[in-house]
Amino acid sequence: MQALEHLLNEIRGCRHCEAHLPLGPRPVLAASHLSKILIVGQAPGTKVHASGVPWNDPSGVRLRNWLDVSDEQFYDHDLFAIVPMGFCYPGKGTRGDLPPRPECAELWQDKLMGHLGDVKLTLAIGQYAIKWHLGKRRKKTLAETVKHWEEYMDLNIFPLPHPSPRNIMWRRKNPWFEEEVVPALSRKVWEVIGQSDL
Repeated sequence: MQALEHLLNEIRGCRHCEAHLPLGPRPVLAASHLSKILIVGQAPGTKVHASGVPWNDPSGVRLRNWLDVSDEQFYDHDLFAIVPMGFCYPGKGTRGDLPPRPECAELWQDKLMGHLGDVKLTLAIGQYAIKWHLGKRRKKTLAETVKHWEEYMDLNIFPLPHPSPRNIMWRRKNPWFEEEVVPALSRKVWEVIGQSDL
């Protein structure tokens, strides 16, 4: 437990990418050695950067709706660890935020995973998390990977699109996601957290 707290403090003090971050470094993540579900997103947006609270934005509201959990449950770190691919806001690109800084995952992901031994389910959200966690097992497109989520249950990894409002067109083109995948997702989540004392 102390080793994880030490690592989290080390990460929160990280300045490795400082020269590349337009708003400066502010690593945002949360975890407990008891965490049951690992949420791996992309990187904080400006609102999360400002608040320091992960998924404290419209994407987070939609994600909690998909999972069918309350804010209180979502921010209970004994239930959910929140470890994005990049811990700091990467800046704005021509089509939304820039990708997570690649150095971040290389520096910290494996170290963190070594302290999260109680995780029963990983939610890989968006292309960067899916690529990191599924590697060559992912399909040619994000939609195909998400549609075939059951193929990854041997790894206890559930691939998901990003819940950003910018992805509304993707969700409209793929109505099966909210009709079929979201109910399966919330059932999986509750299989895990339903075994915890709430």
